[in-house]
Order: sequence, then C-alpha cells, then structure tokens
Amino acid sequence: MSKRVLTTESGAPVADNQNSASAGVGGPLLLQDQHLLEKLARFNRERIPERVVHARGSGAYGYFEVTDDVTGFTHADFLNTVGKRTEVFLRFSTVADSLGGADAVRDPRGFALKFYTEEGNYDLVGNNTPVFFIKDPIKFPDFIHSQKRDPFTGKQEPDNVWDFWAHAPEATHQVTWLMGDRGIPASYRHMNGYGSHTYQWTNAEGEAFFVKYHFKTNQGIRCLSSEQAAEQAGKDPGSHQTDLLQAIERGVNPSWTLHVQIMPAADAADYRFNPFDLTKVWPHKDYPLQRVGRLVLDRNPDNVFAEVEQAAFSPNNFVPGIGPSPDKMLQGRLFAYADAHRYRLGVNHTQLAVNAPRATTAQNYGRDGIMASNSQGRYAKNYEPNSYDGPAETGRPLSAPLAVTGYTGTHEAPQHTKDDDFFQAGELYRLMSAEEKSRLIANIAGGLSQVSRDDVIEKNLAHFHAADPEYGKRVEEAVRALRED
Repeated sequence: MSKRVLTTESGAPVADNQNSASAGVGGPLLLQDQHLLEKLARFNRERIPERVVHARGSGAYGYFEVTDDVTGFTHADFLNTVGKRTEVFLRFSTVADSLGGADAVRDPRGFALKFYTEEGNYDLVGNNTPVFFIKDPIKFPDFIHSQKRDPFTGKQEPDNVWDFWAHAPEATHQVTWLMGDRGIPASYRHMNGYGSHTYQWTNAEGEAFFVKYHFKTNQGIRCLSSEQAAEQAGKDPGSHQTDLLQAIERGVNPSWTLHVQIMPAADAADYRFNPFDLTKVWPHKDYPLQRVGRLVLDRNPDNVFAEVEQAAFSPNNFVPGIGPSPDKMLQGRLFAYADAHRYRLGVNHTQLAVNAPRATTAQNYGRDGIMASNSQGRYAKNYEPNSYDGPAETGRPLSAPLAVTGYTGTHEAPQHTKDDDFFQAGELYRLMSAEEKSRLIANIAGGLSQVSRDDVIEKNLAHFHAADPEYGKRVEEAVRALRED
C-alpha cells in the first residue's frame, strides 16, 4: 500500500521535507522555498491568546442521562423524559494560573459543561465550589488582578491576595472553602461540580422556579494536603490531566449524580437572605436536593488544542425552559464569557466542531468575519424578515420574564432580613472536624503571615473573628506565631 502524498496547504506535493532549499550546497537559504516559509509561519501562529482565567484545563466527552422526572419544573427538551441521553463536553480547569501552571494547586476548579441538546447547546458554567469570592461583577477584574502575577515581581504576592480579601468581607465564606481540605482536589474525578449561580427553570405552564445545580461525584471526594500537592505538582505538573486521560482510556469512566435545589419564584423576595448572592448557599433543610440525572464521561478528545483549548462556554447559551436569574455575577458573565471567546477565537468560534450544535443545526443570519464557513449558498439572505423562507422567530420566550421596578443607577443588592457576609463562613467552620479546623488554620496563617502590612492582616483577622470567635482567635494566634519565628 503506497503512502499518502505530503502536500503544502494549497495541496501541492512536497518533494523534500528534510532539507531546505539553498543557494548551492552549504549556501544561504532561498526565499522562494514556499514549503519552508509556510511551515515556519504556521508554527509561529499555532498558539492563541490563553484564557485570562481558567487557562489550564482538561476535558472529555460523555453523556447526561435523565433518571428522575423534573417536567413539573422545566420544559427543557433534554430533561423531558426519564432515560433520555444527551451528548456533553465537560472542561475542568484551575482558575488563577497560566496555561503552563500545575494542576495540583490550591485554587477553585472550573466545571464547565456543554449539553448538545436538540434545541441548541446549553452551557452550564460553574466551579467545584458552590460559592464565590465576590457578589458583583464590577469587582471581578480587580479580584483577578490581585490573584495573578504581580506586574513588578512577576509572581503571585500574598500582599495583593490578602489586601483584596481585606476589602472584600463577602469573600470570607469562599476563603474558608479554599483554605480548607477541599481546596486541592486529588483529581478532577474526585470533586463535586456546582452551577454556583442561581438559574431559572420554567415549566410548560409558565411557572417559574429558581434552581441551583449540584453534581455529586460518584467516585467519592478525595483531596490533597498542601504537602502532598507540592510533591505531586513537582512530579507531574499535569497530574489531573494524566489521571482523567488514563482513567477514561482504561474504561474507568467517571460519573456524577446531578441534584438541584428548587425554590418557587415567589419565595425569593422574602427569603431570609438574598438568594441571588453568589457568596451564599441555600441550606438544604430549606430546599432539599432533588435528583435529576447522571453525568458520565467516556471519551477523551483526539486533539487537546482543538477540543479543549478552543472549547468555548457561555452561561448565556440557554435553551427553552432555562434562563437567568437576577444574580449579579451571573448577569455580568452573560456578557463577559462570550466576549472572551470572540477575542480569543474570533467571532465565528461557534462554528468550531467542539462548539457547534450537534443534535440540531444553527440557523441565523450571521455571516462573514475571520474564518467564516457559513456562507449558506447564493440564495440565502442575510437579513430578516425576508420573503425567501429564511429562518424566523418563534415568539416563544426561553424562560419566564423577571419583574423589575425602581430607578436606574448603581445600587447595592436588596437587603434581606438575614443578609450577612460572615454567618455562613462560620457555619462551614463549625461543621469541620478538629483535624480539618487545624489544617484550615494552618493554610490561612501560612499565607496571611507573609503579608507585609499589619493593617491588612488586622482587617482579615476581623473577618474570621466575625465568622466565629474561635475561628478568628486561632487564626490570629497562628499568624502571630509564624511572624515571631
């Protein structure tokens, strides 16, 4: 059997792929060597701008299977029948570090899920924690700048990290999560995933419900201590990628059980704290977990760049029966995520194989732009309405409308009777065992003790004291002991 012929990008056969064309034996190379120039020029352009956050990632394909009837709460087509399966792609990631960072670090993990449904792609963009550091998107760039490499030193600085948290008391809950035992998952398979935000479901009768998603790992929770993580990161910086890849290749397919918390829309206004505050969880005793289905990953990507690096998720990709809530952080991300992908990948990134719909076909009037491949033929029109049988609107909203009132302006979130930045952080601390508390204190003190300004340390200590007196006292003592050494 003869080998296939190597060609240039224009399809011309390549005579020699081992030696560049030169002016005589040993002479300078020739500008006319089209194959050499094409290879070098392509090589220079093989990387694209990395994500500002969630740069280091891994991913896999699989399916979501409905196991329980939720049609009383949503008319989403992919959730309408017990036993129904929908193809998915899941991208895991660390948040703060660059593309070359290690997997085994203390950092939240992204949990971004794309459902290829028959009504279009539905993206659920969350983390492995049910809460986040801030509640308003206007603070997001500042927060990330404080966690990234310092412009002068070129590395993450405790002064910047803790100074921001000192001025963001609402971060105390997430800081307690991050510095606790679950701050460094042993692998992507051994952690939970959360939608984190509050979303809206709408049923066939038009009734609205607010929901929170919980993907509970069926492999069990496993985490690393700071010492174990440092050792693992040194041995294999891509340890989580290695684990995920090898598990699926062996046929040990990781899975998660999806549960949701469901709040009738009418409950939200009078709930004891703001249910759309991303720094808080809904207690399970108020809104118990209700099982929905099973998520299974069973296929690795063939090309990490094409399918993981170019995978684009936007929480604005809803399907009928699912929509947004007034969650301020979610509202900001509805714009920011898609805009990031237009910058990184171009306006036509939705035509890439990993991002394009699979169970249906995108039909719209978007044309042209870099790498456009949707000309749709000579008779297709690029305006609407038209007289040529082009795609038309349905007149059916995806979700129920949200009621609004009041004056425009920059407002703090509406206050509920029990709104508080510290109470849930204290509850989380009090749920921990004695050993978990000791490790939490050590992790916090290890970073906070490196801060150079006493006033920044004091502001952070005040947050822990407010969460729980014992919590604050132990952190204060541990920081003092480390600074006196």
